[in-house]
Order: sequence, then C-alpha cells, then structure tokens
Amino acid sequence: MEPLTPIAQEIWDMKYRFRAPGGEPAEQGIEDSWRRVAAALAEPEADKDRWSRAFYYAAMEDFRFLPAGRILAGAGTQRAVTLFNCFVMGAIPDDMGGIFAHLREAALTLQQGGGIGYDFSTLRPKGAPVRGVGADASGPLSFMDVWDAMCRTIMSAGHRRGAMMATLRCDHPDIESFIDAKREPGRLRMFNLSILATDGFMQAVEAGGSWPLRFDGKVYKTVSAPALWDRIMRATYDYAEPGVIFIDRVNRRNNLHYCEEIRATNPCGEQPLPPYGACDLGSINLTRLVRDPFTAKARLDMEALAALVPVAVRMLDNVIDISNFPLDAQRHEAAAKRRIGLGVTGLADALILCGLRYGSGEALAAVRAWMAAIRRHAYLASAQLAAEKGAFPLFDRDAYLAGETVATLDADVRGAIAAHGMRNALVTSIAPTGTISLLAGNTSSGIEPVFRHEFTRDVLLPDGSHEKRAVMDYAVDLYRRMHGADVPLPDYFVDAQTLDPAAHLETQAAVQDYVDSSISKTINLPEEISFDAFKDVYRRAYDLGCKGCTTYRPNPITGAVLTAAPAEARPARRAGVVYMTDPLERPEALQGRTYKLVWPDSDHAIYITVNDIADGGRRRPFEVFINSKNMEHYAWTVALTRMISAVFRRGGDVSFVVEELKAVFDPRGGQWMNGRYVPSLLAAIGEVIERHMIAIGFLPAREEGAPGDRPQLLRRAVGADLVRQCPKCGAAGLTRQEGCDVCISCGYSKCV
Repeated sequence: MEPLTPIAQEIWDMKYRFRAPGGEPAEQGIEDSWRRVAAALAEPEADKDRWSRAFYYAAMEDFRFLPAGRILAGAGTQRAVTLFNCFVMGAIPDDMGGIFAHLREAALTLQQGGGIGYDFSTLRPKGAPVRGVGADASGPLSFMDVWDAMCRTIMSAGHRRGAMMATLRCDHPDIESFIDAKREPGRLRMFNLSILATDGFMQAVEAGGSWPLRFDGKVYKTVSAPALWDRIMRATYDYAEPGVIFIDRVNRRNNLHYCEEIRATNPCGEQPLPPYGACDLGSINLTRLVRDPFTAKARLDMEALAALVPVAVRMLDNVIDISNFPLDAQRHEAAAKRRIGLGVTGLADALILCGLRYGSGEALAAVRAWMAAIRRHAYLASAQLAAEKGAFPLFDRDAYLAGETVATLDADVRGAIAAHGMRNALVTSIAPTGTISLLAGNTSSGIEPVFRHEFTRDVLLPDGSHEKRAVMDYAVDLYRRMHGADVPLPDYFVDAQTLDPAAHLETQAAVQDYVDSSISKTINLPEEISFDAFKDVYRRAYDLGCKGCTTYRPNPITGAVLTAAPAEARPARRAGVVYMTDPLERPEALQGRTYKLVWPDSDHAIYITVNDIADGGRRRPFEVFINSKNMEHYAWTVALTRMISAVFRRGGDVSFVVEELKAVFDPRGGQWMNGRYVPSLLAAIGEVIERHMIAIGFLPAREEGAPGDRPQLLRRAVGADLVRQCPKCGAAGLTRQEGCDVCISCGYSKCV
C-alpha cells in the first residue's frame, strides 16, 4: 500500500488513531487501526483468527472497504461509545412528562457520539388547548428550541458537534412555522429540517387543490397545496432548508412494511428509521476495484466485488453484537431487525477511471450494473448468514417476500431468502463518507460528483514547519501520475461546478433503484438558477422515484459551504484548518456604542463596547471590548472579547454568538434583572450584544415570547401562569405540577 497522503495522515492522527488514556499514540500506522477494528469485529465469530485476517486483508487493506467513522474510531478501544453513527429516537408523547423524558434520552445518545432524528408531528399545534391546566399548547417548534439548546450544551461539554434531524408532516397545523423557522438568525442551528411530504399532498400540488392542516382528527386550517409547496420551495431556495422526504414512498418500499412505520430519518437522510432505529454503516470503495484505468479496457472488477461484499456484510452484522448502545430500546431494536447500511464511495472517481462522464447515459448504465451487483451479493450474503447464524427475529417469510423492494430481486435471490431467511432486514444504503473518503486518498464522497479537482492546503511537517501542498482528487492524481502533470484532463473529468441538475438527479434515481434504505445526496445548484427551475428539481426527484431531495444553492443567508476559488489565491494557513472566509480588514475608524451593565454580584459596573463595520451597505458587528474596575473578571473578559472579535471578523451569520452566550448557565445561580431571570453574567453580556445587533438592524427585533425569551418560553412550555427560580440550580424553571414544585431544568422536585 502507498503511504498516506499528508491530509490522510492528519485525519487518521486526529480522528481515528487510538491513543492511550494519557494521550500517547497506541498505534503507529493506519494498519494498526485496521488490525484493531478487524479483531474487534471478529469477536462474535467462532473462528476469530480466520475472520480477523479476512476483515483485514480481504476488506480494509488498501481501503477497499471503509467502515463508518464511529466504527473506525471506536471498535476495539473499550471506550463507552456507540459504533452506530446515528439514531432515530422514540415517538414523542404529547404530554409534558414524556416530552422531557425523551429530551433526556436524546442527551444520553448525543453524549455517546450518536446523531439523532425526531418526528415532532406527534406534538399538538400552537394554541391547541391543554386539558387539565387551562392553558394553550406552545407547539412543536417551542420544544425544538429546547432540544436545540440541549444539543449545544452536550457539544460544549467536550463531545463532537451534535447532529439532529427534525421532521414534521406536511399536514401538521404548524407546518408553515416549521418551514420558516430558520429565517430567524441563529434559530435551530443544531437541526437539519425536513418536510414529510405524502403522496396525497404531492397529488394536491399537481392538481392545484386545497390542503387541510389537521391534528388528532381536527382540521385547524385549509390552505392551497400549490401555495404551501411554493412556500417550502422558497424557503429552500433562500436558505437551503427544509429538505423534502417522500414519506409514503419510504414506507411503501420498506422491507419491514409489515412491522414498523417510519416517520423520521437520521441527520443526513440516508437511513429512514423506526423509533429507536440505528445506522450501522460502511462503504465499498469503488475506486480500488477499477482495473486498467484510463484505457479502453477500463472496467470495474466484478469478481473482486463479488468477493468483497459478503465480507463487508459480515463485518457490519457483527457491529450489532459488539457495539454499546446509549439506550436499551436502541439495543433491542437493532437486535430485532439487524439493519445494516452497506453503501459505496468513490462512485464519481470510479466513473472517471473508466472514462465515463458523470450523469451521461453510459455512466448511468454502469452505475445500474454496479449497484445491481452489490445489491445481489449483499442479499445473498445476508441469506447465507441467516443459514449459518439465524434470521433476524422479526423475519416473516411471506410478508418479507411480498415487499415492493424484495419483489424486484432476481428469482435465485428470492429463493435463497425463502430457503434461509435474512440475517439483516435491510442491507443497502448510501451514506455521506466525509473524512473516511479523504482518509482513502481524497476519493469522491458517496455518490456525489467530484466537487473540485484540486485545492491547496498547508501541512504541518515533523520539524514544526509548514509546507503548502496541492491536494488533488484521487482520479486526477492517478491520471497525472500516469500521464504527466502537464497533460490536459479529458472531458470526462467533470466536477460539481460544471454539472447540471439533471446529472445529479438521474444518478440519484439510478442508485435508488438498488438501495433498500435511502441516499445521502445534495444537489449543488448555481446561485443564479431561477426559482422555477429550482422548483422543477424537486418535482423531477418525485417523478423519478427518489425517496427525498436535498439541494444546496449558495445564498446570502447561508453563504457557500465550499468555494472554488483558485488555489493560488488562498493565503497560507496552519495545517488542519479549513478557512471558509478570510478575516475582514479593520478600517482606521469604526462606529460603535458602549453599554453599561450592572451585575448584582459585582461591586463595579461592566462597560461593553461593540464596534461595527459597513458591509454591503449594512452595519455588522466587528469587534467587542469589555472593561470593568473589577479585576476578578479581567482574564476571562479579555479572552472572551478576543474570541468574539475573531469570530465577528470572519463575517457571515455571527448571530450564533448571542445564542451561545445566552445559553450559558452559572451553576452558582444567575440573577434577577429588571424583573427577568438571567442565568449568568455571560448570558447578560450576550443580551447586550443581541440588543446592539437589533439596534443596528443586523438582527430583527424579537417579538414578546420569542424563543430567545427563556422565561416566556418556559411559561408556555409548561402551560403555567408563573415560572419561579429553582432553589437547586437557580434557573427560572420551577413549576407547579400535580401539587409539587418541579424544576424542568434540573429535575429538582418537592411536594408541598
């Protein structure tokens, strides 16, 4: 195997290299990581040595099979982490106790490193009566704000960034508020949002009909279906969310249609899952299976693929038996159905190696042939595992074989299922492969096209110096090593900058025909695309049989996730850091305001100065200074102002700084200021900065009871007339429930 590229070395060292508790490396090279994972996944086998060698040499060596990041990082480490990337959590009951019990489950799952998905359609709409307390419901979005704050807290406790998906049915009475939720800067930043679009809704959109919004049998409002669809499309056009999930199609094509209903997906969307379902993921690296690349004989080695897939299926099946689970319900669900998600990565690069242009007729034919083979071998491997180890406990032969997806399998595959059963209820999925694709030599991710052929990155050398190096896409690098650096690339070397939406859509649809679960795929669109053409992408996705659609169009609200600026225009930066934007230059003079903050615990007032810069005819915060005679606060206020100012100078939507500061709770308790409870001095500083942002027009004025008004949010959430200060945690969360004082922030309770 060739040595790791510098970037791959960095990623392995930072994310996947096992280290002892003291921080010293316990692995000398990627091969040691593979041996660790192979040995761990072989534990459930009777012949551990045989399968450990097979998992290493027949699968992981040379990056032919890439287990998902949680497996690569956690298997064999004895750490209290889950090897499952993501979960869909349980159905949220429409009562206060159940809601906050599920909030606790979400926190425990995020703590172990799993992303989560939730359907909030089970919660009554805003304004609906809450019987027994004489109050009106605050609606699902108010509780999503609570989940969002919780996720930020878990992230700030030292774990990886939290990831959550929130779904809402297209007929929920609060669907319009859900669609528009992210128009408010900083709101629900920890969530991806998706609409559950039913077949009935899509038909009503096509027919131009009306659409009732209902909950628990009651119609709250009737709207125009095309107008609601346009509202979804306009929000997605403007700021890339919400996505759309064609939920009836998802359930109709589910192999487990007979024993579960799906209402949500994991955060990236490739795994529609039932309550407490989990993602057990891994990807075949197609680039390593191409023979005679860039020649007339270039082809995918179908014999090698047939040998690799069964080993990969066995590895993923064993993950279920060795993984930790945050909750017993998740363990039970995984064991009952033994879902796995075998997918691919490097599809675009493999097409390039075979001389095929992504999205062309020839490329689509190759994609169908490759995916059909993977599906066939995966099903046969799972049936063989069932003969050896037993079928998944909820296997029902007749019901399973009657499924819409299983019905499309070849007769001999269906015969094997009928004879042996299936070890795994669902076997294929297309996940985003992110850093594991970079680890494998910067192959294209999942089934995405190559985003960009080349860029530059600074690499930290062993002697502490830095060196600027070109980072190339895997196929580009291989072509230039074979043909020379100065030889022009053939026209089949396309990237996301040159592809039209049809190439994306048709590739996604071709792959979906051979995938049990779903596909994580983003259709990158140019900023200048018209709104009508943008809408057509989603209609075409539905017509082509896709299970969902997600697009990304650079826009003024979210900006561009990646930019294709020329490599030579990028300034040198430290290794391991990706800069989305360069800092704004500071003019000699800036406009600003100074605010006086009197904190009850401090003998001296605190003075907060926020200076602004003109950016595109609009004022935006540029830097912050905090001064006080109280030297107790000196060190942390200097550090805070420097960090906030550094963030402000990067531009973009910096309103999240306010949300992060306001979410900080002092364990010693906050203070009452002007009749409101402020949970910490940092939260008070955040409110001052927020007030300034509103004053200069950077943020819209908050309405009374908006999500940032925590006491008002808590009042509405519990349907009480008064929220009091908790004597234990100091938060404004003490409520009266069933004759007892209960704090919804820390769980303190006392019957009175």
